[in-house]
Amino acid sequence: MNHKIRVREVRLVGDFVEGGNAVLPIEKAIKLAQDNELDLVEISPNADPPVCKIIDYAKFKYEQKKKQKEIKANAAKVVLKEIRFGPNTDDHDFNFKLKHAINFLKEGAKVKAYVHFVGRSIVFKERGEMLLLKFAQELEDHGVVEQMPKLEGKRMNIFIAPKAHKK
Repeated sequence: MNHKIRVREVRLVGDFVEGGNAVLPIEKAIKLAQDNELDLVEISPNADPPVCKIIDYAKFKYEQKKKQKEIKANAAKVVLKEIRFGPNTDDHDFNFKLKHAINFLKEGAKVKAYVHFVGRSIVFKERGEMLLLKFAQELEDHGVVEQMPKLEGKRMNIFIAPKAHKK
C-alpha cells in the first residue's frame, strides 16, 4: 500500500486511468492517489509489472470483512444427533430408534449411534458390534457410514452421514 510498494513502475487499473489501465512510474501513481485523497493498493504483486488500484483502503478492508462474514453465515452447519443403545436392545426399541435416525438423516444431520456397555456387559462386545452393523445396514438407503464400529472405553461408536441429494 502507498509507499510500501517497492517497485519502479506499476500497472494502474481502475477509474483514475484513461482506457482502464496504464503502466506508470510508482511516484506518479502515488501522487495520483494522494491527489484524490485515496490509497494506492497492490492488487496482484506477482504480475510484471505489479497491478495496483487507487481505492479507499479502509473501505476496501471493511468490504472484505463483510464478505467473509457473509460467507461464514451461509456455510452449512453440521448437526450431530446421538442415538444410544444397550448391548441387549430389543427389536421394538431398535426399530423405534431406527425411525428417529431416518428422520435425522432426512433433515441433513449426521447420526452417531453408540452402544454403552455398563458394568460387566463389556463382555458382549460382539453383540454391540452386530447391533451397530445391523443399524448401519438398515440405514443404507438414507445414509453413508463414515466410521465403522469402534470401541472407545465403554462405548462402541458408529458415525453415519446423510446421503447427498441430487438437485
